[in-house]
Amino acid sequence: MRGRQSKKRLVATGLLVIGFTLISVMMAWALDVSDIRPEWTEAGKKLALQRAQWPTKEKKVVIPAGWFTMGSNKKIDRKAYRPEMPQRQVYLDAFEIDAYEVTALEYLRFVVDTGRPPLPDWKFDGGNFQESMAHHPVMHVSWFEADAYCRWAGKRLPTEAEWEKAARGTDARIYPWGNTPAGLTRANFGRSGISGPVRDRPERLLLYPPIISVDKYEIGVSPYNVFQMAGNVAEWVNDWYDPEYYQTAPDRNPQGPSTGEHRVFRGGGWMDSTPTVRTAQRNGKAPEAQANWLGFRCAAGLKNDLTHSISTP
Repeated sequence: MRGRQSKKRLVATGLLVIGFTLISVMMAWALDVSDIRPEWTEAGKKLALQRAQWPTKEKKVVIPAGWFTMGSNKKIDRKAYRPEMPQRQVYLDAFEIDAYEVTALEYLRFVVDTGRPPLPDWKFDGGNFQESMAHHPVMHVSWFEADAYCRWAGKRLPTEAEWEKAARGTDARIYPWGNTPAGLTRANFGRSGISGPVRDRPERLLLYPPIISVDKYEIGVSPYNVFQMAGNVAEWVNDWYDPEYYQTAPDRNPQGPSTGEHRVFRGGGWMDSTPTVRTAQRNGKAPEAQANWLGFRCAAGLKNDLTHSISTP
């Protein structure tokens, strides 16, 4: 009899723990209110102008022209799904891409220069982020804002094909580091969102997600030394999203569909599971959407690159 009561208590305790976890995660989503933005105070503006002078971690990587394998083969990657197929050879001209995701500090320079309001998670010191967040990837940025930032910086958003080549190289690897399954030592993913770096402010523990500086996870870089192409935050790219696009896409410098309702995002974020942080995984979201798991990086073409010529793959 006592044994049965103990088992019942264990079951009840387990259900309570699961219930609390689900409620906490739901609260985390509820508190991610991306349409509520703080306003600058005079002191906040002054501090923002000072911070805009801080050194950043900006770094560019050149991706050489040539062919690479894009998409997935279900026989090789069992986690692949229909929008990633068919796998095919794609040629890209040479281009540059940011080695790191755009940071809060870098985006602050854009905000200050263009007179924009603070982002939703910039709630300290009159509209600023905490100092520890300066080199975290910027989040709560729509596709339109990401596109505007890249243009302001003299760059552009990468195409979906450019992003994938920078993430996986030319050997069709499943993850940026190879075919070894993703683990927490290689990428920031699979987090609950229940904790964050601002532990002295309990009311923010559910608001600020567990993201980290953009230059971490050196053992998880891509073949071109591009950081965090898996996890931390997912990334907007330039293309419209069409789950059937690969069926008819050109094999040279594909630009995506000409129209659509959603824009592509790639790479998976801090809350995603192993299948979502694969290099070929693709999805779309309304371009006006903003989220605490979604950021971006920029790219640029190399107009004067004459060292490569198109050849048969």
